Amino acid sequence: MSSAAAAVVAPAARKRPAPDQEPRAGDAKKRPRCKNFRSIEEFEVLEVLGEGAEGVVSRARDRRTGKEVALKWIRGDGPDGHGPPDRRALAMEAGCLRACRGHPSIIGIHGVAADPKTGDVHLILELIEGGLSLRDSFWETLSEDAIRGMMRQLIGAAKKVHDLDFIHRDIKSENILVCPLGELKLCDFGSATRKKSNGKPHQPCPVGTLQYNAPELLDGNWYYGSAIDMWGLGCVMAELLSGERLFQAESEYEMTAEMSELRDRMISAAGKLDPECLKDLSEDGHDLLRGLLTFCPEKRLTAEEALEHRWFNKEVFN
Repeated sequence: MSSAAAAVVAPAARKRPAPDQEPRAGDAKKRPRCKNFRSIEEFEVLEVLGEGAEGVVSRARDRRTGKEVALKWIRGDGPDGHGPPDRRALAMEAGCLRACRGHPSIIGIHGVAADPKTGDVHLILELIEGGLSLRDSFWETLSEDAIRGMMRQLIGAAKKVHDLDFIHRDIKSENILVCPLGELKLCDFGSATRKKSNGKPHQPCPVGTLQYNAPELLDGNWYYGSAIDMWGLGCVMAELLSGERLFQAESEYEMTAEMSELRDRMISAAGKLDPECLKDLSEDGHDLLRGLLTFCPEKRLTAEEALEHRWFNKEVFN
């Protein structure tokens, strides 16, 4: 993927299919309703920025306003991925982004555009100049204050999503964009779903990206909630501290085996990090990391609890 990608799409080999968004029989043959969609002909595509499992992201110019935007083409079920995508999945992604619109740490959405000839659908997204993902960005050793500022933004984004009763389900460094002045934007809501209520399970199908999957997902616990996003944020924080992914396993078998072995020895995956990576992290920061990477989802920090943690509030007393 180009380092200029304006909306990150996870690599096809790593992205896991989203349950709760399985198309109904015959959906792929139906054209999307275009009542509130703009025509793709209103946009001039300038260059392809990135390609992944879900589709292609391009830089484009809005012919009506002259403003540059990012167009995320959502793959359909037709030949070569063309044609209308699953309407429920599209509605979920666009709906979650619309609900979060205006949050400074979440990618903005301007609307949806459709191609009346092919049925292709594109999300019209905020264009981030430079558009490097957190994964692709080059970081020298980060100070604790820098990591604190980054994590405050990301946990704030997760809180917004969770307060609206959504779960992102694919939080990872590739799905976080770095703005020109260093601000972060959570993006790629293609796996987002509504929280289940009344003890109802999600569909029994893996979701997200293997190396960032929470233990309950690996266990096949389909009664999961927003705690899986907090685990992803813990993995991102560990990555900021160490410069590499916390988990490197390439198969579900390897990942499950490693997780099981760790749980036999510790209550939080924070203990997996090399102590050298934590030598400059305060005990408060270490405590937050442990809380995000606690194996038991019921004991894992929520976004609200994390933002109230003393690690974020100690600056008041400095």
